[in-house]
Amino acid sequence: MAQTIFYLILIIIVFDFVFEQWLDYLNTTRWSEKLPDELKGIYNEEEYARSQAYKKANRKFGMLTSAFSFILILAMLLFDGFAIVDSWASSITSHYILVALVFFGIIGIVSNILTTPFEIYDTFVIEEKFGFNKSTPKIFISDKVKGWLLGAILGGGILALIMWIWNSTEGYFWLIAWGAVTLISVFMSMFYSELIVPLFNKQKPLGNGELKDAIFKFAEEAGFRLKNIYVIDGSKRSTKANAYFTGLGPKKRIVLFDTLIEDLETDEIVAVLAHEIGHYKKKHTLTGLLLGIVQTGIMLYIFSLLVSSPYLSQALGVEQAKFHIGLIAFGILYSPLSFIMGIGMNIISRKNEYQADAYAAQFGFANELGRALKKLSVKSLSNLTPHPLYVFFHYSHPTLLQRLRHLDAK
Repeated sequence: MAQTIFYLILIIIVFDFVFEQWLDYLNTTRWSEKLPDELKGIYNEEEYARSQAYKKANRKFGMLTSAFSFILILAMLLFDGFAIVDSWASSITSHYILVALVFFGIIGIVSNILTTPFEIYDTFVIEEKFGFNKSTPKIFISDKVKGWLLGAILGGGILALIMWIWNSTEGYFWLIAWGAVTLISVFMSMFYSELIVPLFNKQKPLGNGELKDAIFKFAEEAGFRLKNIYVIDGSKRSTKANAYFTGLGPKKRIVLFDTLIEDLETDEIVAVLAHEIGHYKKKHTLTGLLLGIVQTGIMLYIFSLLVSSPYLSQALGVEQAKFHIGLIAFGILYSPLSFIMGIGMNIISRKNEYQADAYAAQFGFANELGRALKKLSVKSLSNLTPHPLYVFFHYSHPTLLQRLRHLDAK
């Protein structure tokens, strides 16, 4: 049985790699040296040439990183890498929770050491070449260290809690763990901008002026209670612009990247915010959180049926059933179901984007939102002609051209 699980894990990993490479290849078939007619008026010839070069650079780099990760996981499976790391962790401590924390700590440290050169190249070579990078070595290192600490504290804490629940309960493990993870998810949704974002970025209330007046005027018209709008210093890392809505209930807030304010006109920014408020009004944020909670419950229930089986651990070269080894094997085995659920979530998300666009359009912002989307897409050298299959499997948003056509119909 363990050998069957091992081969099934190999098949899943190989299929996933081949499938993703095939999808990436399909995307390249839509590339063209000549500016397509449908993009005239959005891209000019020079901007289009830059976007094509950016896509090609990312494609080559993506192939390299994907192949590296694929070879690495195959080596860990074929040469009992997980069993070796488990033996190292077990030689340091015998407590089941500490063994798991040391195990994942070793994997995390080694993984970061191996992947950091790729991140450096992506940030300081590719993004720099195309004028996106604003990060410095100091910021890069600071982000890495903070990310490690945050991962150790949050990730390690949640893992320890779930393992304690597993060891302290019997048939209700998945239900209690689900409740705990749900509380953590809701808490993070409400306080993410107050607790996590300040570790990496500065946020400050939008100053008085034309933009603030226009935003509050629209919020009042839309019946949206808005206490404040925050501006985040996204320009310290990249020239790419964004805006997002976060939080629940009284903790909801709208956050604008400073680059967004620089790139767009006042009415275009209000249109983008109208879109974001549309997500809130249509309860997309709450629905997304609830769907995520349901998916977590399904995963924990299935995991609870398998975690005590020695076959999962034996498939990765460890004779005795161990929670952390079973977790890795289960994570791979569960990935096809997770992928299918992800497709469903993307379909819902794309539908939600159309609804949020329509919400902005009903307040007369169709043209302004369309202009904003064009500017942001050109600024970030977005792929405006992705293959439909790639969009189906991976895009959480409709393509720019799809959104523009939808807005034109309003």
